[in-house]
Amino acid sequence: MKRKNYKIWSIAALLFFYIGSYGQSNDALVVAKQKPKNNPEDWSEKPVIVQPGTNSDAPSDAIVLFNKNSLDQWESVAKSGKQMPWTINGDYFTVVPGTGSIATKRPFGDCQLHVEWKVPACEMQTDTLKWGNSGINLMGLYEVQIYSSWQNEHIIYYNGQAGSIYKQYKPLVNACRPAGEWQVYDIVFTAPRFNADKSLNSPGKVTVFQNGILIQNQATLKGTTGHGDFTEYNAHPQKLPLQLQEHKSRVSYRNIWIREL
Repeated sequence: MKRKNYKIWSIAALLFFYIGSYGQSNDALVVAKQKPKNNPEDWSEKPVIVQPGTNSDAPSDAIVLFNKNSLDQWESVAKSGKQMPWTINGDYFTVVPGTGSIATKRPFGDCQLHVEWKVPACEMQTDTLKWGNSGINLMGLYEVQIYSSWQNEHIIYYNGQAGSIYKQYKPLVNACRPAGEWQVYDIVFTAPRFNADKSLNSPGKVTVFQNGILIQNQATLKGTTGHGDFTEYNAHPQKLPLQLQEHKSRVSYRNIWIREL
């Protein structure tokens, strides 16, 4: 009798095991069917850790182009290698009219650029078209305009006011502060690419935030910026120096840093 009960219990245990296994295997099939065929999860390469800046500090992977007391990263465009002609006042520096533009000693291409600038509050007394006039020339060729455009929209054409891609795109909105106050540009730049035969492969693009407000949204550059209405591309290296424009106006700059992308 005991032997018979043992057999019954053995058969029951085997049945339970097979039923359980069948259920588990079905559950596994259901889970497998729920997963996409091409799993989009990316575990291939961990993103590099970058420590964000605080206040006026740059991010940990940025190249500081000006912080305080030194313009060693810059040189005169007209007189390469000569002593910097612009004046330094501790944590900011100011354009000296008539001395020409300045450029970084090292070249840059794709980048994230942070620039703080201020136009003087009293320069309108002379020539309104030169009131606070300067510019950030990406690669020395593509200008994001600096100008005193707070309540002064009537002074200059809209694609020449502050935040414009000069003579190509007016800013989406006017986000200017009054003259005499510090303003901030955060620029994301994708440099144009050229083919081996020097034809254009892909145009440059510029995104600009002014004082935290988006004013240029992936604007596609039509070519180099200039005074004329006609714009075109001419093949150039993938990296070129960044320039700050001298345009007969005492514009000041501080806290300039750049991240190569």
